[in-house]
Amino acid sequence: MSKSQTRALPLLAAILLATLLAACATVKEAPVAPCPVCAVCQQCPAQPVTPVVLPPAKPMQAARWSDLPGWLEDDLAASLPGFLSSCRALASKPQWLLWRAACEEAKGLAPNDSAAVRRFYESRFEPYLLTNPDNTTNGLVTGYYEPLLHGSRRRSANFAQPVLGVPSDLLTIELADVLPDLKNMRLRGRLQGNKVIPYYPRADIISREQDYADRVLLWVDDPVELFFLQIQGSGRVKLPDGKLVRIGYADQNGHPYRSVGRVLIDRGELQPDQASMQGIQAWARANPSKLDEVLNANPSYVFFREVPSNGNENAGPQGALGVPLTPGRSIAVDPRHVPLGAPVFLSTTQPNSSAPLRRLTLAQDTGGAIRGVVRADFFWGFGPDAGSQAGRMKQQGQMWVLLPPGAGPK
Repeated sequence: MSKSQTRALPLLAAILLATLLAACATVKEAPVAPCPVCAVCQQCPAQPVTPVVLPPAKPMQAARWSDLPGWLEDDLAASLPGFLSSCRALASKPQWLLWRAACEEAKGLAPNDSAAVRRFYESRFEPYLLTNPDNTTNGLVTGYYEPLLHGSRRRSANFAQPVLGVPSDLLTIELADVLPDLKNMRLRGRLQGNKVIPYYPRADIISREQDYADRVLLWVDDPVELFFLQIQGSGRVKLPDGKLVRIGYADQNGHPYRSVGRVLIDRGELQPDQASMQGIQAWARANPSKLDEVLNANPSYVFFREVPSNGNENAGPQGALGVPLTPGRSIAVDPRHVPLGAPVFLSTTQPNSSAPLRRLTLAQDTGGAIRGVVRADFFWGFGPDAGSQAGRMKQQGQMWVLLPPGAGPK
């Protein structure tokens, strides 16, 4: 280093210090942290800090019964029929050995003794708080129901909307058959030559109606009600002679569900507080020329099958577990995180209300839009009143899954 460079160092240091002090003097906001270069004024903006990335939280966290709000107030005896239905389905599952003792004991419980049922649950099960990957415990709770449609076995001017069964060219590939870790995951598609490609989206299925003539189960009178039938997954169709035909979910075209309410909000057709089922129905009635375009923005399409009533018209529709759903006690869940058949204590609020809705439910169904750890779809039952509740339900809630010893997370 030359002498001139040596003599210049004090001058450069002084200039640098003066510059930093001047910068500090111009800062008007409150300090966040001392400036890492200059500790004189301690008002320079803090330097960026690399955030600490925490691992995802475990989806199930051990809890105590006292953690469940409203546990002591719920009429737990009302959950018993649904629990026994779950047991009948679990009896054929690999995990039956873990559930057998509880299911056998449940058969002997008095159906109206809520205190005895509570003791049963507390002695036979362990509660786990469901937790999102970001360590939060709140999630979305929506509602669904079994709608009533009007239809016919024959097409006519009044009944022109087809309810389709599963197409012959739809392929369903169970990924667990290839990779066991992909349980409950499947692909759907069709063959083109020797390749499997995605199946047709909704718009293509609608435009190719003539290709599905042999797959029509029924003809109904309202495209909007048919669309909501696909969202609900099951329903009943009243024929001209008064007979009721029950139909249930059979399969889906493999495309992800896109919310029509969100589409209408994004297009400025509805405000967020208007995007309920009732709001969407009202918009559709007022805008028939726009309806097809909006419905086709959702590429998902559901196919149905006729479901025998087995002599019990009052029984709920069959859920994914293979048992009838119980109004007010059955929920749809994401089976990747919540085992089907398990009791789930739900703490949420009534539709469009802050009034608490806290009760023990049974995880007995799934749904294309039900994705995530803390996510539930609450089954309200059959008919217009149930539809009114379900259509307005978009609440936040917490969930505790109850598992027998040995069935919890390792």
